[in-house]
Amino acid sequence: MFLSSHQSATAQTDLAWGEGPSPDYEALATPFRPIFARIRAGAAERELQRRLPVEEIGWLKAAGFGALRLPRAEGGAGAGLPDFFNLLIELSEADSNITQALRGHFGYVENVVNAPAGPFRARQAERIARGEIAGNAWTEIGNATVEGFSTRVLPKDGGLVLNGAKYYTTGSLYADWIDTGASDAANEGVTVLAPRHHPGVSVVDDWDGFGQTLTASGTTTFADVPIDPLDVIRDDDKFRYASAFYQTVHLATLAGIGRALAGDAAAAVAARRRTYTNAAATRSAEDPQVLQVVGRIRGAAYSAGAITLQAARALERAFASHGAGDEAAEEKANALAELEAAQAQTVISNLVLDAATIVFDALGASAIKKPAGLDRHWRNARTLSSHNPRIYKDRIVGDFAVNGTPPPYQWRIGLPAA
Repeated sequence: MFLSSHQSATAQTDLAWGEGPSPDYEALATPFRPIFARIRAGAAERELQRRLPVEEIGWLKAAGFGALRLPRAEGGAGAGLPDFFNLLIELSEADSNITQALRGHFGYVENVVNAPAGPFRARQAERIARGEIAGNAWTEIGNATVEGFSTRVLPKDGGLVLNGAKYYTTGSLYADWIDTGASDAANEGVTVLAPRHHPGVSVVDDWDGFGQTLTASGTTTFADVPIDPLDVIRDDDKFRYASAFYQTVHLATLAGIGRALAGDAAAAVAARRRTYTNAAATRSAEDPQVLQVVGRIRGAAYSAGAITLQAARALERAFASHGAGDEAAEEKANALAELEAAQAQTVISNLVLDAATIVFDALGASAIKKPAGLDRHWRNARTLSSHNPRIYKDRIVGDFAVNGTPPPYQWRIGLPAA
């Protein structure tokens, strides 16, 4: 039996989304798809009620989703980056809030899988394999500068303690650990793994953005939180393709939103019975102009996914170059991964934002009613597209194309240096 675009299928090829990134992809994805289906079933209602997906993230933790990138020998699934990002597209089709809430965790895991064998890696890998997840706490607001963090990890009473305040701490409300950017006693940049449930840690869901409303991207404060030295890593020791990696998580999330739009549009058009006197058919499902809109949305989602996977392959090359002993080759692979993610960013965001707008052209005025939940796709896509400002990306790519200028790897936001 041929499957229509909004029915479930074992393989994504059956839905015309294309072949999985590797021969192992379907085996990797199959156990998670029933969970994704459960997550998607309640996605619109959760947004309407602003119910945080605590239970849904718990399902993913229990299924080992947070350990996808961890090697099998360390208790994970050993997924390559293209397979990993394709799974993020599927999760984002179910609920983009959850992918965004787990973004900090995925970056934390990527640090671990790039770390050399030793006490740091062994401890973190054990936590990841147990299903523990990390949130993130990096951005500082107010008078924070681009030069460094006011959040500090300093010696006290023979140990280390963390003090400071962060905003946009996405996913930390759901986490066991918080991946935190800080400055140490030497004023050097470090990443600290802070225990989420210590009494000195306060996580407040005060995120007031109009999109990605369930990511709990609010305020986190640290007051004399004890930190084990094994939970501290210097910025210079972190994986170098981090900026491109985090951006590609956004790209996968946007591609998933595109798929959700395509599915919602197709289902709504198929179910619609009302028509217009000036329509091209008596039913929307037979109206060529309406079908053209649905097809355009689907094409945008397909393209967004394909572009995301191309960027993921560049990240896989950067990962493979790490530790190979050729610094020049590693530097080149990192730069190319950053450039590919930058090239993808503006194109994918434009595709999905356009799709999230024209979906209403395929439906009647009732589609704008809040219970339909279709507005969430634009709001979520617009929110994601506001991260790591896309207006700078074309300039960075153009500067490389014309002048051979390498891209910047890390970026921060704050007041300019004095």
